[in-house]
Amino acid sequence: MSARCCAGQLACCCGTAACSLCCRCCPKIKQSTSTRFMYALYFILVTVICCVMMSRTVATEMKERIPFYEHICKGIQAGETCEKLVGYSAVYRVSFGMASFFFIFFLLTIKVNNSKSCRAYIHNGFWFIKLLVLAAMCSGAFFIPDQDTFLNAWRYVGVAGGILFILIQLILLVEFAHKWNKNWTAGITHNKLWYGLLALGILILYSVAVGALILMAVFYTRSEGCTYNKILLGVNGGLCILISLVAISPCVQNRKPHSGLLQSGVISCYVMYLTFSSLSSKPPETILDENHKNITICIPDFSQGLHRDENLVTGLGTALLFCCILYSCLTSTTRASSEALRGIYATAETEVARCCFCCAPDGDGDAEEHVKESGGQVVIYDEKRGTVYSYAYFHFVFFLASLYVMMTVTHWFHYEGAEIEKFFSGTWSTFWIKMVSCWVCVLLYLWTLIAPLCCPTREFSV
Repeated sequence: MSARCCAGQLACCCGTAACSLCCRCCPKIKQSTSTRFMYALYFILVTVICCVMMSRTVATEMKERIPFYEHICKGIQAGETCEKLVGYSAVYRVSFGMASFFFIFFLLTIKVNNSKSCRAYIHNGFWFIKLLVLAAMCSGAFFIPDQDTFLNAWRYVGVAGGILFILIQLILLVEFAHKWNKNWTAGITHNKLWYGLLALGILILYSVAVGALILMAVFYTRSEGCTYNKILLGVNGGLCILISLVAISPCVQNRKPHSGLLQSGVISCYVMYLTFSSLSSKPPETILDENHKNITICIPDFSQGLHRDENLVTGLGTALLFCCILYSCLTSTTRASSEALRGIYATAETEVARCCFCCAPDGDGDAEEHVKESGGQVVIYDEKRGTVYSYAYFHFVFFLASLYVMMTVTHWFHYEGAEIEKFFSGTWSTFWIKMVSCWVCVLLYLWTLIAPLCCPTREFSV
């Protein structure tokens, strides 16, 4: 490792320089990307700690393998067997520290539009110092007096924040569906081949939605019992038909000519995904067979075999879930997403049709001029003229994500006895959270269709 690279890492940890790798063969990285990546690493680190605290297996292994385990626990005042460091209450405390960390930065970066301001330097640098602050805040939460009152109050804050995080993701999903259709229909005026691409996209989306509904009907229902599953599959399948008919109805087409089956296909696929996720999260139903033995019904037969290796299923499932949460955080913290939540959209005249419409074209032509080489990965300082995303909105989304992770790991309202090994065993809290999210998504999309009819004097951009 060269001296220049060591100096660069030191400037990153204790100064305002952007973080980068020491390998020159790595592709160039923008300062804005580097900053978001570092905050994402902090988020992942605390999330992993929360999962470990909820793991019965890890607690048992530590007790058996660490010498003088009980003496260490007493020395740090965590109880005789470190019971204060495990379970839902420990996760609540650690999540309080992480959420407070991001909330403080949210307040600190409000109305920061220039990357050269003092607050922007704090946001983009001093990573080692910020790591120490995060660790201190997570640790300090264990010394909050009157723990019972704190945990009860913080639980309601977590519920509100988690629901708000879900709502933001649903709003952005609906906006994504409209943006996709708007972008591709913009290309029809220049090339009629976009008609074929639109038709192909609609066919794929509805094939996936119909196929998912059929598979769930086969694997999650049976001739006797499974009443909940049958009703929910019927209701959600009917909602998909409803939004499709409304999207192409003449009255909606008159006010929103860009409305079509592509948006309703995206929403239908997401409804089917949430339906599957809800049914998988529902506590299993049991009945007595002819031998008077309890058998589990309304779940796929192969899933019973998968649950035999609980550690493998839990590990892979949890990793996939939190990767999705992290992806949601990063994709919903762009400037376009924050503007969409405030009702600001690109005009039809400036819309350029692209197959990968999510990736904005490079309009930052002079970004390459601001390059810094520190003996390792090349850093492009792309915020010389101003911030490329909203710092405050970025931290607010991660604040809400911290609360969502806290509630998800502790099984929402079924926190007593919650363990990461039972993460996929199913609880009614998780089931209804996902099912209600599904219906809210449909209502949001329907509102974007009928709002121009209800308020004809207003101009709607979506």
